[in-house]
Amino acid sequence: MTAGADNPSMKDISGDINLERIDAEALVIHLTGNWIQAAKIKPVEQVLAELAILTPFVRIVLQAADLKQWDSRLPTYLLAILDYCQAKRIQPDLSGLPEGVQGLLKLARAVPERAGDRRSAQQTPALAKIGTMVLSGLADTKGLVIFIGETVLAGISLMRGKARFRAVDLFLCIQEAGPGALAIVTLISLLVGLILAFVGAVQLAMFGAQIFIADLVGLGTVREMGALMTAVIMSGRTGAAYAAQLGTMNVNSEIDALKTMGISPMEFLVLPRMLALILMLPLLCIYADFMGILGGAIVTTSAFDVSLTQYFNQLRKAVDLTDFSIGLFKSLVFAVLIATAGCMRGMQCGRSASAVGDAATASVVNSIVYIVVADSIITLICNRLGI
Repeated sequence: MTAGADNPSMKDISGDINLERIDAEALVIHLTGNWIQAAKIKPVEQVLAELAILTPFVRIVLQAADLKQWDSRLPTYLLAILDYCQAKRIQPDLSGLPEGVQGLLKLARAVPERAGDRRSAQQTPALAKIGTMVLSGLADTKGLVIFIGETVLAGISLMRGKARFRAVDLFLCIQEAGPGALAIVTLISLLVGLILAFVGAVQLAMFGAQIFIADLVGLGTVREMGALMTAVIMSGRTGAAYAAQLGTMNVNSEIDALKTMGISPMEFLVLPRMLALILMLPLLCIYADFMGILGGAIVTTSAFDVSLTQYFNQLRKAVDLTDFSIGLFKSLVFAVLIATAGCMRGMQCGRSASAVGDAATASVVNSIVYIVVADSIITLICNRLGI
């Protein structure tokens, strides 16, 4: 924005600012000449230093009667002076400025700058980062404990027959968590069985003990890999879906609407999803065990001199009901952990689209961490008990 008639010659492009103290409480700032980008004007830092020397005073009067041309440089210059006045609790008088300048200044100061919007060049100290991480971890732990408590209360309501959720929601969640995951579970479990068979065959073939591939594949799949791989698949597929669904409901204020109507979101939203995963994951684990054993059978019978009958007879000797029960128990624990991580992150989601993505990501990460830790603990306990 530029005010005035024709552009002056280069020798006339200059502006000036003069400070005049009129009494003990007031100071007048006179703005004269051309205040455009090409003009030679005293730096604002120098003017602020002069103001600091002339302190104390309680009022500044800005006069621009001899002002010729001006553009965006003038409001920017004046904003620095106004910020100084605000910091020193000095009352500015803008009545002597052109109406256009007054309007721009009011517009610029109508909404204050939000804290944190401006980037800071100062780096956060390492100790502060560690403290932030610790506080964040404590907050997450507190949220997890609260969520587990609310889930337990919802489960008690279910056992008493007072839980409020729709049966159709439960069946839809079962459909998504069970039959909807068969394709990916089939593919991954079959390939894991093939890999286990090939890894074991390389070593066992050196001693002519190819028949023991059945032991390796059977025990590895039934006790560990069947439940573990199924849980990892479901954490990325179903757990993330739970977090995204509940997070989107939170963004759209649907969860707030349920609370307003007196309906518990834990019972209406979380309980069907958790029940569906608890019911379906053990069944998927059994199916994954079968597909992993089948993958091992394909490798053993096609690449080595072992018949299908010999493979399954050796498998019956190596795997018993205890091994099968351990895998099922692990899958049940994994189901609870995946549902807890997914639903908790969804319920804690913020109010933006990026928060929904963050909730889904955190759900997958937390689920996998919970699964690995729980699997390690259960395996250690079984080893100590000799199971």
